[in-house]
Amino acid sequence: QGPLVESGGGSVQAGGSLRLSCTASGYSHSSYFLAWFRQRPGQEREGVASIAGDGSTTYADFVKGRFTISKDSAKVTLHLQMDSLKPEDTGIYYCAAGRYVADFLATLEYTYWGQGTQVTVSS
Repeated sequence: QGPLVESGGGSVQAGGSLRLSCTASGYSHSSYFLAWFRQRPGQEREGVASIAGDGSTTYADFVKGRFTISKDSAKVTLHLQMDSLKPEDTGIYYCAAGRYVADFLATLEYTYWGQGTQVTVSS
């Protein structure tokens, strides 16, 4: 088991909601730049949302208004609240952490990755 562990994936119908969590082990999220990525079937891994150490957030256009990234007050657990899910949101969702991330979409800038959790949205 690596330093990041995701949970909360599952199957849901279109329009439904899921809440993903990512727990750090062995280090504190507090000084890290955190993000959620996803990999849809046959597609490259893509950035979904990020949250910086100061709490500022960034979202990919395709999830704006539907997904919310947050971290708990102890900065131990990262969350992704996913509402109004669509079938095209189906994929494996990964959390990632990096100390110095200039471009949240750049996967090479992240040091730690979780193992991924499957999200399936049916129509």
